[in-house]
Amino acid sequence: MTPDELAAELDRVGYLPDQGIATAAFLALRMHRPLFCEGEPGTGKTSLAVALAQALDLPLIRLQCHEGIDATQALYDWDFPRQLLHLRALEAAGPVDAEQAEASLYTRRFLLARPLLRALEEAPCVLLVDEVDRADDEFEAFLLEVLGENSVTIPELGRVTAATPPLVVLTSNRTREVHDALKRRCLYHWLEHPDLSREVAILRRRLPGVTERLAHQVASAVRRLRDLDLLKPPGVAESLDWAEALLALGRTELDAETAAITLGAVLKYREDAQRALSAGVLSGVTGSTIVG
Repeated sequence: MTPDELAAELDRVGYLPDQGIATAAFLALRMHRPLFCEGEPGTGKTSLAVALAQALDLPLIRLQCHEGIDATQALYDWDFPRQLLHLRALEAAGPVDAEQAEASLYTRRFLLARPLLRALEEAPCVLLVDEVDRADDEFEAFLLEVLGENSVTIPELGRVTAATPPLVVLTSNRTREVHDALKRRCLYHWLEHPDLSREVAILRRRLPGVTERLAHQVASAVRRLRDLDLLKPPGVAESLDWAEALLALGRTELDAETAAITLGAVLKYREDAQRALSAGVLSGVTGSTIVG
């Protein structure tokens, strides 16, 4: 498979990559290296991992990072309620050897595999480590070790090693800087918002009922909103929501009045909506010409 062939497969499942994205994903596949995708929210980082799983016909396993996430939540845990029931059943059956009873509690039967362990065991697959910038330094170090070796040791069961390394996609919204050690382990790609023509193509692909004219109007208006100093600039997801809202209202074009009353589909903060209105961004959404 070449980068162009991978781009065609991604296009087939509804993800329209530019050359940079397609090349970065191809190299991650060929070199068996994690792909670290960084960029503003709404630039298609998470969607890329989903599309890669669909295009390559692989299962997608997702690890959603958050503040305070630890190795137990990411790797494995023991099913304590089932272990307790098992122990009570042993006691009810008669005298129990303590060592044998303890050993029987820590078998694969009672192991709860979390996303990282599942990815190692079920590979080939696509492992999405989403919003890794929300995790702390300790979890980054743990993640670096697991991704570096594609294996993990479970003290009670032994070592688990992936027969084939999973295709790993890490995403970051850059709410904080991720350590260099983790980035060095990965191939890096910064995702920008799509250019006007690509965003129009995305709108038309995902929403077949949207005309070329309406898609162009929505994409152009969203691009102007992104140029404002907003708390949350709109991403492609918001462009799609806006276009879908217009379709639901039976609109065939985006005028200033319609834009104002549907602004909640694209801007999610009151301050952002007020800033857009006061800046006169929507006043240009009229007639047949939209200035990009």
